[in-house]
Amino acid sequence: MYADFDAEQRFKQAWRAVDIARPVRFSLFTFGETVLPYYLVCGERDDASSVSITQGDVRINRPMIITPDSDHPQFQNFFDNPEEEGVVQFLLARSARFSNLKFEKRSESRRVVSGGMHDTIKQLNQKLDDEEEDRTAILVAPPKWGNVAVFRYVAERVMESAPDNVQELRERGFLP
Repeated sequence: MYADFDAEQRFKQAWRAVDIARPVRFSLFTFGETVLPYYLVCGERDDASSVSITQGDVRINRPMIITPDSDHPQFQNFFDNPEEEGVVQFLLARSARFSNLKFEKRSESRRVVSGGMHDTIKQLNQKLDDEEEDRTAILVAPPKWGNVAVFRYVAERVMESAPDNVQELRERGFLP
C-alpha cells in the first residue's frame, strides 16, 4: 500500500519538475513514422553558472502488422536510470495507453554552456524563431529527470494527436 503511495509521489515530483518551454502543435502521423525534434535544457533552476543542452529527436513508429506481442509500447534509448523508468512505468500502468507504438530516442549532441536556464531558453527560442522552425520543442528539466521531460513531450503529442488520427482512420474507411 505504501509502495504505491511512494511511487505516486515520485511520479508527481518528476512530472512537476519538468516543463515544455516551447511546445509544438502538430499531429503525429496516423501511419508511418513521426519525428519529434527537441532541445533538452538540463540544470538546476537556481544555479546560474551553467546548463547542459542536448539536441535530439524521438521517432515514433506504428507497427504495420499488429500482433499480440505488439500490444505494449516499446521504448528504445529512453531511460538512463531505474528511477526515471519507474516514474514512467507508474503512469503507463495506471492511465496512459500507447499500445502498438514504438518510441526511439536519439540524442545528437550534448554541450554545457555557461549562463542560466532562463537565458539559455531565451537564446534557443530566438534561434528557432530566426530559423522559422516550428516543429522543434524546448524541454526543461533538472539533470536527473531529463528523460522524463522527453517522455512527457512524447506523451502529450500522442494524446493531442489521437482525435486527428481517429478522424483520418474514419476518412480512410477503417472506422465507422
